[in-house]
Amino acid sequence: MRCRRFWRIELDVYIDLLQWPAMVVTVIAAWLIGSLQPGRRFVGFCCFLLSNLLWVIWGWHAEAWALITLQVCLALMNLRGVKKNDAPTQPEPDAPRA
Repeated sequence: MRCRRFWRIELDVYIDLLQWPAMVVTVIAAWLIGSLQPGRRFVGFCCFLLSNLLWVIWGWHAEAWALITLQVCLALMNLRGVKKNDAPTQPEPDAPRA
């Protein structure tokens, strides 16, 4: 019984600390997304998806349901960004023309 409690405490500590790598990966992803090179932007989107996963894990542990909902929405937008990043550059159909 004592051993189980020890491992439970250890797991709680590690999950609490997970917010820091999640934050670092999010900042790195934002930096890469700003690149003009499609390859770097793709890596940025992948980093964002990883950060979404890390935030969901931490949010589940913290019972932060709004954060989890936000991360799922952001992950869907990141998947859209990956798709648009791979497509050849063309204006959006509803974009005003100069």
